[in-house]
Amino acid sequence: MLKQIQTALREADVDGVLITSPQNRRYATGFPSSAGVCLIDRKGGYLFTDFRYIEAAKKRIGEGFAVEQVKGSYARMINAVCAQDDVHTLAFEEGFMTCADHAQWERALTAKLRPMGTLLSKLREIKCQREIDCCIAAQRIAERALEEVLNDIRPGVTEKHIASLLTYRMLDYGGEAMSFEPIVVSGAKSSMPHGVPSDKKIEAGDFVTMDFGCTVEGYCSDMTRTVAVGYVTDEMRKVYDIVLEAQRAGIAAAKPGVSGRDVDKAARDVIAQAGYGPYFGHSFGHGIGIDIHETPVAAPNNANPLEAGNIISAEPGIYLPGKFGVRIEDMLCITPDGCRNLTNAPKELVICG
Repeated sequence: MLKQIQTALREADVDGVLITSPQNRRYATGFPSSAGVCLIDRKGGYLFTDFRYIEAAKKRIGEGFAVEQVKGSYARMINAVCAQDDVHTLAFEEGFMTCADHAQWERALTAKLRPMGTLLSKLREIKCQREIDCCIAAQRIAERALEEVLNDIRPGVTEKHIASLLTYRMLDYGGEAMSFEPIVVSGAKSSMPHGVPSDKKIEAGDFVTMDFGCTVEGYCSDMTRTVAVGYVTDEMRKVYDIVLEAQRAGIAAAKPGVSGRDVDKAARDVIAQAGYGPYFGHSFGHGIGIDIHETPVAAPNNANPLEAGNIISAEPGIYLPGKFGVRIEDMLCITPDGCRNLTNAPKELVICG
């Protein structure tokens, strides 16, 4: 990523970039850590970190980066590099850095700080093949976990138990961490898109919505499946089929040059025409990568076109308060001539228990 970031620096007319967030440090260096500062300028890349990470960082970070243990203060070491490499302006992560941190850095650094804007986020939107492969690997782990957990969904089992099984199996099958805390909600609770797993016991006639994913080499997977327990009513099956039709419409629309809002509209129109428009309150999709939610988004307010290399979710839903909800989510990779669905898990309605 070093050369791409250096190219972006020239286009942004800054001498370097100060990276303090764990997500962007990992993106830039490939190395995960809870502490450290990364500096990239037009001459090279530098990672400064503490004793806990220095040995591992030196082993893992590739050519082009100097890795040094912090001594005294980060600011002193960064100032030394700025003097050495003739750096006068540094972009900073205004979306991550607090006001207090910014004031402290501004006092301590010799270089002038400028807001980063989209310098890194635009780079992160376009995934290389390695990044795509990491997302796919994470998705395969999640799918394997789901396939097994379906056998455990039955009346009397709690939402928390299903969430814990998904977590355990994704870690056991090679997941590095969870992309986010799994969502497992059942019955009337499934009408809450981001409901929290509880001690509620699953009952016959419930829909169970599971939203989960894991990471591989820092890159996330994200999927949602809604399954039934024992039986479904005619209304439940009708709503499920509408959501599936909406998802397929959005996927068909997803291609380079099509705006995020037009992809969203393709799915939203299906739900609205079926009479459930007020019950689809979130966007069709969001970007997925090192962060579980990143740009670009397939949402009503995004007029920007999708580009090859984007990875987005495809997750329409219908949520009927006090009754039930349905969401179906896949991951899409935008290709030069359309999109590739990275999710292999079946989407036909499954009845468990």
